[in-house]
Amino acid sequence: MAPNLEDYTATSKYFTYDRYIDELVWFDHDKINAAYNAITKNALGDRKNKIAMYWEGENGESRKYTFLEMEEASNQIANYLKSLGVSKGDRVFIFLPRVPELYMAFIAILKIGAVAGTMFSAFGPQALYDRLDQSQAKILITTSELAKRLSTVKKNLPHLKRILLTDKGFAHEISMQPKSLHVAQTNEDDDAYMLYTSGTTGKPKGVVHRHKAIVYEYLTSKWVLDLHESDVYWCTADPGWVTGIVYEILGTWACGAATVVHAGRFDPSVWYSIIQKYEVTVWYTAPTAIRMLAAAGEDLIKKYNLTSLRHITSVGEPLNPELVTWSKKVYGLPFHDTYWQTETGGILMANFPSVPIKPGSMGKPFPGIIPHIVSDDGHLLKTGQTGNLAFEPNWPSIMKKLWRRPVKYESYFMRVKDLANKRVYLTGDQAYKDEDGYYWFVGRADDVIKTSGERVGPFEVESALIAHHAVVEAGVIGKPDALRGSIIKAFVVLKEGIKPTEALKNELSEYVKKNLAGHAYPKEIEFIDKLPKTRSGKIMRRILKAKELGLPIGDTSTLEEY
Repeated sequence: MAPNLEDYTATSKYFTYDRYIDELVWFDHDKINAAYNAITKNALGDRKNKIAMYWEGENGESRKYTFLEMEEASNQIANYLKSLGVSKGDRVFIFLPRVPELYMAFIAILKIGAVAGTMFSAFGPQALYDRLDQSQAKILITTSELAKRLSTVKKNLPHLKRILLTDKGFAHEISMQPKSLHVAQTNEDDDAYMLYTSGTTGKPKGVVHRHKAIVYEYLTSKWVLDLHESDVYWCTADPGWVTGIVYEILGTWACGAATVVHAGRFDPSVWYSIIQKYEVTVWYTAPTAIRMLAAAGEDLIKKYNLTSLRHITSVGEPLNPELVTWSKKVYGLPFHDTYWQTETGGILMANFPSVPIKPGSMGKPFPGIIPHIVSDDGHLLKTGQTGNLAFEPNWPSIMKKLWRRPVKYESYFMRVKDLANKRVYLTGDQAYKDEDGYYWFVGRADDVIKTSGERVGPFEVESALIAHHAVVEAGVIGKPDALRGSIIKAFVVLKEGIKPTEALKNELSEYVKKNLAGHAYPKEIEFIDKLPKTRSGKIMRRILKAKELGLPIGDTSTLEEY
């Protein structure tokens, strides 16, 4: 099957959004509704009886839903919300595990012009309170068990008018509602959904995306994930994370593909069985999961038929080059890494199906995306120079605002002197561009280590460490040092059965020194059982650093159990 984007160079050269907007449904006066384009347009057309979602529960229970069934179920939920007084602009939050009702409710909220918010089902009382209070959410959809976590904070949420329990009368109320709905003809700039993202300090920030973002969500799904309507696609991300919204719900269904949803926790055998059972063709997952699959060994892979896979991609943190080589060996396919953020609302850099991969790179910019490497004082840097990764804010899915945080929102942008003082979006990441136009991630700006006058990105040290046969994962930080400014310290998770010895520490340090650089090896190594990560799989280096230096840890609401 030929990729949807066959000629990256030509498409990038002549790209304009106007060439492709007619592939989506627009109402009069430039109005567009993201949910209409994800579900309704399919339910009203030839795809109405096509499977939209395969759902696999934790205990082997499975269900499947056509686009027409998703349309009718979401219409009924939408009508129920309207009967409760929910109107355009109201915030309706979803606090559910990965059950079908989560996906139906999300679509329903957007259909009536309300603003959807999703929250990980692992959140505790403080994390819930912070989001529900700051967003001034009007309705919460959850379960009776999860609702118990609100018992101590509910009285302090005056804007929260109703808590709807999906296991207590919700199904009955929904069944009484009409299956038809007049979908709101939202303006392209109207708020569609919001997600809270944590920083190193302060409370989580509510990132708001607009309905027009569906244009970019659709195109990136089509060209980066290479989704065709015949595909069975599995994005392993939870909808509490932006990837689970953009590339499990909106972009996927706008392409007419079927999505697989797995409600259980990570387990290599279960994951392979899902690929085999549903004959998954396109797979989007996180480097953390890929490392765990690699650690599980090749013998396990041989027990399953994974030949349905034709395109595999990764998201969430940089993909170590060793994993690209490994996947090519064991799956017959290389993982294609992608780069983007909650705030960008879609993939900005990618290793495209039709473009050669440079393992370890971020790939090249999506057509129409204009990146720059910028110095701290607002000047453009040359090819090969490391600096701040920035983008001209010209794509449809860039965040509209931070909810009730206008000053913080403006801090994401700076003026670049060499671009006639043009405004650019700052990612907070450090990167460089090579002579072939590929971009390389160095680290978060506040993670980059300066040691003996040299700048070292933690990612390259971590990649060097996991290339060693004894290592599963590694997290690297800079530790203050009077002589060198900082030294490199590595926290290492060993493969099962490997003994943590001083000799192994020395071996790992020498291994990095030999394979990376004499100034970039860890002078200190600590063996640990588990790295602190967000639920989306990102290594939380600031947690490692805070614990090492005895500093405040900050917001940990998106942290996995650690």
